[in-house]
Amino acid sequence: QVQLVESGGGLVQAGGSLRLSCAASGSTISIIANGWYRQAPGKRRELVARISSGGIVTSADSVKGRFTISRDNAKNTVYLQMDSLKPEDTAVYYCYAQDRLYGEYWGQGTQVTVSS
Repeated sequence: QVQLVESGGGLVQAGGSLRLSCAASGSTISIIANGWYRQAPGKRRELVARISSGGIVTSADSVKGRFTISRDNAKNTVYLQMDSLKPEDTAVYYCYAQDRLYGEYWGQGTQVTVSS
């Protein structure tokens, strides 16, 4: 089992920055990818960014050039640096981990609100 705990959400003005963190604990040896999804009210959950164990990054077109995903393997922590935030980035952000053996794990979600 893997537990994911997110932190770093909050309220920020448009153009500002936030950094989300996702700390993993438990049996992480078979994790092959980590990432972030988000879900805005009335909308489907969508991929924001994903990083594989080999360091390959995939991100949504809407956040390219503004959001950066990174990972600190020593701390079992994944980060999402969000710059130039827009009101349309407002959503609950969820951390996830893809396990080669056991499927996916999800964090509890953290609210990001961007005011105009």
